[in-house]
Amino acid sequence: MNYQEARLYLDELSKYGSVLGLESMRELLKRLGDPQRDLKFIHIAGTNGKGSVLAYLSTVLTQAGYRTGRYLSPHLSSVRERFQVDGQLISREDFVRHLTAAAAVAEEMAAAGMAHPTYFEVGTAVALLYFRERKCDIVVLETGLGGTLDATNVVDTTVLEVITSISRDHMDYLGDTLEKIAGEKAGIIKPDTVVVSAPQEPEAAGVLAEVCRARRCSLHTVDSEQVIPVSCQLEEQSFDYKEWKQVKVGLAGTCQLKNAAVALESILALRKLGFQITDEQVYAGMRRTVWKGRFTPIAREPVVILDGAHNEGGARELRNSLELYFSGKKLYYIFGMLKDKEYQKVIDLTAPLAHHIITIETPDNPRAMSAQELQAVVAAVNPAVEAAGSIREAVQRACQMAGRDDVIVIFGSLSFLSGAEQCVLEEVARG
Repeated sequence: MNYQEARLYLDELSKYGSVLGLESMRELLKRLGDPQRDLKFIHIAGTNGKGSVLAYLSTVLTQAGYRTGRYLSPHLSSVRERFQVDGQLISREDFVRHLTAAAAVAEEMAAAGMAHPTYFEVGTAVALLYFRERKCDIVVLETGLGGTLDATNVVDTTVLEVITSISRDHMDYLGDTLEKIAGEKAGIIKPDTVVVSAPQEPEAAGVLAEVCRARRCSLHTVDSEQVIPVSCQLEEQSFDYKEWKQVKVGLAGTCQLKNAAVALESILALRKLGFQITDEQVYAGMRRTVWKGRFTPIAREPVVILDGAHNEGGARELRNSLELYFSGKKLYYIFGMLKDKEYQKVIDLTAPLAHHIITIETPDNPRAMSAQELQAVVAAVNPAVEAAGSIREAVQRACQMAGRDDVIVIFGSLSFLSGAEQCVLEEVARG
């Protein structure tokens, strides 16, 4: 395979959907020599904040001199974003080589009458092969869906599990209550390990505490009262947490101080486990962390924000951030959602703040709501809404309507943010 063929092969695996269960993943890795057995992991599960916490932690660990793998999903622009070592994307050559190996085994399994491994399972195998080859000291591993039966949960050499904020999402797969969802997320917790958790709703917190007791794990929960904001600017925020004072982060959004505190609590746990990480390395790593698509400003005059809010928790944080940074400003939305998401709750939380809303259909996704369907639902909350035929049309329309002092917010699904960013940059270049 060449790079284009490798990408097409992986994309074609999407037809197998998302399959919860570990049997196929274990067989795939066994036939590939169980690369996960030669690695150590920080495993992250949760509903919101997984990617941000992964970015903070992996950047600090790299700053501290550890060769750090990071496996994340979904990607924004390139599939190679999912596979990184010390913040550098996998090369095209390495991607093709490891995917070719994983694909050969996947086809062998299918020929033998087994279930064909999915997109996420093959991608996870590529990541583990790559990280083993690069001799990573530690891998920061983000779950895809849930925890217990997520493909990443084949790993059993975790040194730390991190549970970010838990809210209602993927309820068709994970359960219809916060307790059930928390139970699935807690499935990554291995016996006799260390667990760090974000502050949780009482129902979720109770489940995590019980799982940790049953599995003899020490549980460290972020103390939200010790997360003290110092300054909250769009370009940079700073805060105090425990012994750390004026920690600077370049990520905007009200959720980021909590996510950063989860990373700091994790660093305290890693130090107790023997990791050598100085305060200077922590400050530098937190300041240098980059994570696009999470309340990310990409243009000025007007300000354009990209955000991946697609569930109730994410929408609440988006609303809080808009009220913090842009109180009194006219807000123009470009908004797309998938049918299986809690679109009504997202709309109820965010639509009342908007001066005008443009709905779009998330491209190339059979689960996408049409722009017209979404427009009809939004109209019941905010009648200042129209449907656009494409992302490009929506961006052009928003740029025509918004003044230099207004704000355009593009959100609802991570999958279209890269295309939207490209359209915005082209509009900016045209002046």
